[in-house]
Amino acid sequence: MQAVYYERNATIRVGEVTPVPPGPGQVQIQVAFGGICGTDLGIYHGKMNWRVAPSQILGHEISGTVAALGKGVTGLALGDPVTVMPLAPCGTCPACAAGHSHICHNLKFMGIDAPGGFQSRWTVPVHTVFKLPPELPLKRAALIEPIAVACHDVRMGELRAGEFAVIIGGGPIGTLIALVARQVGARVLLSEINPHRLRFLQELGFEAVDPREVELPKRVEERTGGAGADVVFEVTGHPSGIETATKLPRTRGRIVIVGIFGKPAPVDLFRFFWRELRLIGARVYEAQDFDRAIALAAAGELPFDQLITDVLPLSEAHQGIQRMDSGGDVMKILLACD
Repeated sequence: MQAVYYERNATIRVGEVTPVPPGPGQVQIQVAFGGICGTDLGIYHGKMNWRVAPSQILGHEISGTVAALGKGVTGLALGDPVTVMPLAPCGTCPACAAGHSHICHNLKFMGIDAPGGFQSRWTVPVHTVFKLPPELPLKRAALIEPIAVACHDVRMGELRAGEFAVIIGGGPIGTLIALVARQVGARVLLSEINPHRLRFLQELGFEAVDPREVELPKRVEERTGGAGADVVFEVTGHPSGIETATKLPRTRGRIVIVGIFGKPAPVDLFRFFWRELRLIGARVYEAQDFDRAIALAAAGELPFDQLITDVLPLSEAHQGIQRMDSGGDVMKILLACD
């Protein structure tokens, strides 16, 4: 049994792990695949050392099968295909009391604040486990967590059929937002500077432009008859992204903040006043977003599989993180954990 450990100083170690037997109300999962994401890259670079303890097991985008059940667990059987919504809310804070446990004031995120899923067997609370349809391939199911992020973002933006959406940032999350947005019937324009990702998005049938070559506000005006975008999703977490985002919405349009800003960024509040814009934060997901992500993945109608650039053995986790971090011709790398 092996696991991927974060050892600080941009060091990843793959070593032995002793599986934790499931206690009451817990489920042990035989992990099949785990996806490397932008959060893992941030941890790798030390940006979350205030939360991530040394020798923490990483990973929160996983699929697998039930290996063991703790006392009192019902509705699951050995061998059932599952995924995990890796949130551990406190259950007592004002956010939890208001029904918003996904943004709990004391939220623990598994794979950051608690041991994650880059290990052969992962024991988790049963309330985090979502049973998967048997027809859904486990490789694709490893994308459920980021698909749920996209579902939550689109839902928070109240995007509707026929509306025009702009997505600033065409990485894995931006691409998934675009796919979900198109599935609800919206028109989509993406802004991305990575040449590989631009080509990839265009091959998926999206209009994707490099903002260094195309004046984005002008393109949006052309596509909307001068009105502006209905919804703008800022996915980069870069100050230039929010600066651009404020220039794009129509009167009473919406801007959804998806990217994580490490520092406060200047925002054109006059633009918000002048056009009565709405700024919406979108953090992680709720159970209904996981349900929708599972349904979309199981339907097989969206090209989620094409986002998977490569699958590496768990022993090559460091190489996988370095490849994802390179920003080259990579979208999503999975680790085979079993």
